[in-house]
Amino acid sequence: MELIQPIVLGMIQGLTEFIPVSSSAHLVLFPWFFKWQDPGLAFDVFLHFGTLCALLVYFFRDLWAIAGGGISSILERRIGFEPERQLFWMLGVGSIPAAVAGVLFNHLAEETFRAPLLIAAMLALVGFIVLWVDGHYSCFKRFEELTFGSAFVIGVAQAFAIIPGVSRSGATMAMGRRLGFSREAVAKFSFLLCIPIILGAVVMKIPDLINEVGGAISWNYVLAGFGSSFFFGLLSIHFMLSYLKHADLAIFTWYRLALSILVVVWSLSFP
Repeated sequence: MELIQPIVLGMIQGLTEFIPVSSSAHLVLFPWFFKWQDPGLAFDVFLHFGTLCALLVYFFRDLWAIAGGGISSILERRIGFEPERQLFWMLGVGSIPAAVAGVLFNHLAEETFRAPLLIAAMLALVGFIVLWVDGHYSCFKRFEELTFGSAFVIGVAQAFAIIPGVSRSGATMAMGRRLGFSREAVAKFSFLLCIPIILGAVVMKIPDLINEVGGAISWNYVLAGFGSSFFFGLLSIHFMLSYLKHADLAIFTWYRLALSILVVVWSLSFP
């Protein structure tokens, strides 16, 4: 496979992972549009590892404090009231639903959930949900007002992102807005919440990726995708956090709707 393909796929992953348009949908649809060989879910997960590294770099100070608080909490066998300790356990609680969904429905995510028409339906449906919720609920709560209950509920929303087209950031932002959090607050928590899930998915898929590398996929292919995903992921995080300071989520819904219509038309025109 040509090296331009993983670079383009990495760019798509990096640019779409942190905005509510579903990066997994784009990683399925783009090869489908251009008749490229689908590199498979294992390669998609490795592209997600690129954006995970972008998160680790961008939020290094926050994560260092959270990790320190978590280690102290474990050693002392108490959660405590320090924000870093509580956030450590909130991320753990919020990750449980997606972890369960990954274990139960991983076989469906490999094939059934990657059908273009299903993706088109999810793009449109969740897009309208995001638009409606974002426009009808107040946004006064700050990041510091997160609770274990809200973390778990947002985590439940994240679990639905196993279906391409739903969008992990779209589902979590919509749920966070429904709970009354500001766009900036829920975006930051959404970004942090995906770290344990992406890390777990990467660990689970490493054996599959190792088996594929050297066969249909070369190391050059994998590393090019990773580098592209990492670079554009950094740009996407910075853009999204800056954008949400003065804008709503409507533009992403219209993009999702346009893409879903394109998928349907393409399916009918080129069956």
